[in-house]
Amino acid sequence: MADCNKSSIEAWEYNPGDEENSKLPHKFSPNRPVPLSHVHSLGVLTWKLDADNWESDPKLEEIKVERGYNYWEKITVSREAMADFDARVGGFFQEHMHSQEEIRLILDGSGYWDIRDYDDKWVRFRVQKGDLVVLPPGMYHRFTLDTGDYIEALLLYTEVPERTQHQRAEDSIARKNYVKQFLDVHTLQIKAQ
Repeated sequence: MADCNKSSIEAWEYNPGDEENSKLPHKFSPNRPVPLSHVHSLGVLTWKLDADNWESDPKLEEIKVERGYNYWEKITVSREAMADFDARVGGFFQEHMHSQEEIRLILDGSGYWDIRDYDDKWVRFRVQKGDLVVLPPGMYHRFTLDTGDYIEALLLYTEVPERTQHQRAEDSIARKNYVKQFLDVHTLQIKAQ
């Protein structure tokens, strides 16, 4: 696969301290870093790409072919670009999952993804220009902008674009598959030690 997991994304344990402002880093003091390898073990894939030349980036083309991404759309999330900005951003921050991969290439701006760890705690990681992130189907997560209140992203899909969010649904097929593929494997590895 095209240099999968080659990126400089920083991750840390999420500090729920000031839940009123999701756009802050929410780091403990001192910070509790989470290795990117741990984020990858949860099923997240990451790459660093050339966001300025995404339309002709051979690495992106290789990833699209290998992973079967046939559709894309470009979105801008900002106060100027969205009439219902606060409601939309608030919706992104509600814990949810998707039945398909969530694939985002950050073209400009930045924000945070929170993903559930093996023990159901939040791990936060920052994304910025050039980061390509793939979240697996069935992974509980949420997203927020940072204090810059701006992000432009390329959304990639294997099928006709669909962005349906599902709240915590332990009985969904996507969730069961995720648990079996990533979380149960981790539990078995711990028991074997």
